[in-house]
Amino acid sequence: MLAAAMSASATAVLFLPVGVGVPAAHGLAALSLLGRARTAAGRVRLRLALFAGSVAAGGFHHLTVSQLPSFQGELSGGRHFGLQLLAATAIALCLVVAIAGFVVAVADGGTTLIWLRRVLDGWVIAGSLLTLGWVLLLHRADQSGDAFGSLQDLARVVTDVLVFGLLVALRYSLKRPERTATTVGVLALVALSASDMLRILMPAPGAWHGIPCAAVCSITGLLLITVAPWLAGGTSVVDVDQRIMPVVGVVAAFVPVAICVLALTAHAMVGGRTDMVLLVLAGLLPIALGIRQGVIHADHLHITREATTREALYRALVDGTRDVITIVSLEGRVLYVSPAAHHVFGYRPEDLLGARMPLYCHPDDLTPLMQAVETLRQEAASGIRGPGRRVSCRVRHADGRWCHVESTVSHHTEGMIFSSRDVTDRVAQQEQLEHLAFHDALTGLPNRALFADRVAHALRKRTTRTAPPTVLFMDLDGFKAVNDSAGHAVGDALLIHAARRLQASVRAEDTVARLSGDEFAALLEGEAGTHPSRTQDVAERILSALTQPYQIAGKEALVSASIGMTLALPGVTPDELLRQADEAMYEAKRAGKGRIRMHLPQPRQPRNSPSPEAHQTATALQASDEPAAHGLGQ
Repeated sequence: MLAAAMSASATAVLFLPVGVGVPAAHGLAALSLLGRARTAAGRVRLRLALFAGSVAAGGFHHLTVSQLPSFQGELSGGRHFGLQLLAATAIALCLVVAIAGFVVAVADGGTTLIWLRRVLDGWVIAGSLLTLGWVLLLHRADQSGDAFGSLQDLARVVTDVLVFGLLVALRYSLKRPERTATTVGVLALVALSASDMLRILMPAPGAWHGIPCAAVCSITGLLLITVAPWLAGGTSVVDVDQRIMPVVGVVAAFVPVAICVLALTAHAMVGGRTDMVLLVLAGLLPIALGIRQGVIHADHLHITREATTREALYRALVDGTRDVITIVSLEGRVLYVSPAAHHVFGYRPEDLLGARMPLYCHPDDLTPLMQAVETLRQEAASGIRGPGRRVSCRVRHADGRWCHVESTVSHHTEGMIFSSRDVTDRVAQQEQLEHLAFHDALTGLPNRALFADRVAHALRKRTTRTAPPTVLFMDLDGFKAVNDSAGHAVGDALLIHAARRLQASVRAEDTVARLSGDEFAALLEGEAGTHPSRTQDVAERILSALTQPYQIAGKEALVSASIGMTLALPGVTPDELLRQADEAMYEAKRAGKGRIRMHLPQPRQPRNSPSPEAHQTATALQASDEPAAHGLGQ
């Protein structure tokens, strides 16, 4: 961009007179700043408007100065002086308004020490430049005798350097992606300063291959100013309320003082004049610098006290919370553990320092934990700070039991930070709620919903080489009489005993459920449904167990049971199986209670007729049902 601006400037001065090209560049830059100001708001708009006014005043100054030689012979002495005064007023307005624009840009809040530090920084820079400028002014006045012209040139150079320093400070007050506009602005000030320096060093600016160097530098700087407000950060709000000054900020204040000391030394060595102004300026600089360092030291002490207070506050919050805070390096080494670890897990924090992850984690939960850790490591390696990860795992307590823990793993300046909470009670409550949702509260057996799900699962996993599962539907005969005569407590106790007898009559892989009231069901799979005799044996064993006397609260209670059985054929649904078993149970009741009845499913279509094994099983069960019924009686 700088090369393009210099090429455009060189082209402009070849085709345009210097008295026209430089003011035209000022006008272009002022219009660009005003156009950008219309798209901004608040303090940014005022800042850009002031910059536009400064550039416009500078253009008027150059236009006026360029016309002075051509009218010098025509105008009277008074009018010539008035034109000079107008040019001086324009350059003064340009400089004052430019500095006002930067003041508006950095006029943010801050503590008293911050404001005092800024004032002293400004005086150190300005005082050094004034001292250096006064030395140059004395030499220039001695050589040319034109004190007024020398003062104008000196004012431009001093202000350029001052604005340059403000712009550099402004650049480092912005975020990195927003520094493009101020970087271009710094380059523009360098070009403008070079132009003003050329005018001082060479009263009749020289040319290189016919190109006036001072004019090229001026137009280059103005073209960069034209482009700068439209780049990234051109309308950014500046926030310079930074308590911690970078090292470059501390050292920068000594640079103008060092230059000033060198200038004074050179001035004394060549035998230059020393007046009262020079003595006052040179004497105030070390005083201001000493006060500045004292203010910085006081501000740093204040910052240290604030940091200590915040650290104590944060430590109190961390130590007081019941969550366990753990800081782990990217290599997996524990750097810090909050005191809550002793209360939650039973381990002393100092015993965990230096240990490596994973700490006391259940082997089955290692994979999700280490996946979250590895993701954060990869993000840290690539400079990404993604959101935290939530991980659930089991951690062994110091007493040997397993605790359910929820952790949020996030990025930390030293690696990763874990915020862990013991949720064992909550997990137990959730498991209890899930158990109650699918189990009977009185007997603990699966309820109708879970039983239907088990039946559906058995139907899905059945193959042609396995026998069909069998569903038994049972109702306690005489339970209502016991419940009404002995009371509900005895009735509930009888149901609990009946549930235990049912569970003892089947295998562990079979399912026994309480459907409602005194109605129970059983799902027989595998070997129980392989041969008819075994299925019949299970049903008779259940019937025999349920009809045995019940000893409850020192009293004896007698009930019997009616059992309906059905086989699962291809295409049948769990609801249809339960309905068929229910119908078979009512057939047993109508036959005199205390009996077993088998429901023979009828095929819906010939091609869906029962398999030979199912038909053989159903026939055998029906044939073996009568002896059981007669043996039990009514």
